Amino acid sequence: MYIAYHDTEWGVPQHDSRMLWEMLMLEGFQAGLAWITILRKRDAFRKAFKNFDPRKVARFTESDIQRLLDDSGIVRSRAKIEATIEGARIYLAMQKAGNEFANFAWSFVDGKPLENAGPVPAKTPLSEEISRALKKRGFKFVGPTIVYAWMQAVGMVNDHAPHCFRREAVGSR
Repeated sequence: MYIAYHDTEWGVPQHDSRMLWEMLMLEGFQAGLAWITILRKRDAFRKAFKNFDPRKVARFTESDIQRLLDDSGIVRSRAKIEATIEGARIYLAMQKAGNEFANFAWSFVDGKPLENAGPVPAKTPLSEEISRALKKRGFKFVGPTIVYAWMQAVGMVNDHAPHCFRREAVGSR
């Protein structure tokens, strides 16, 4: 599963606003856990969060939170669940204001992936900047380390090793 994720998804530049938001929310759920845990639960997360449709998630109520807390298929953290619901509301508010999430995200890298040839950091000054911008909008679980992992996952930064067969493939997109 992890190899398939690396070979087909990780680091591929993602420009779909909804998918960028989904990945940011999943990275938030990953905080304190291994990414493989989230990958194994991703289908359950998608089912539990209505395929991460922000319009649907934004309408979740306390009964939905209880349903999610009872769902053993996902990470059952009230704080992370509530952060995802609020994240959907923020996403929609941005959209209503004419600020598509993809445009917001990719504006930090001038619309094209950064190429990292050196050691892979846990965070960077740019992930700290994006983290601050997300927090200013009200997002939670978006610290600079989570944001950097998200940037890698959605292809905003190409951190495939120089010898990895995927480096050139995703870098040229």
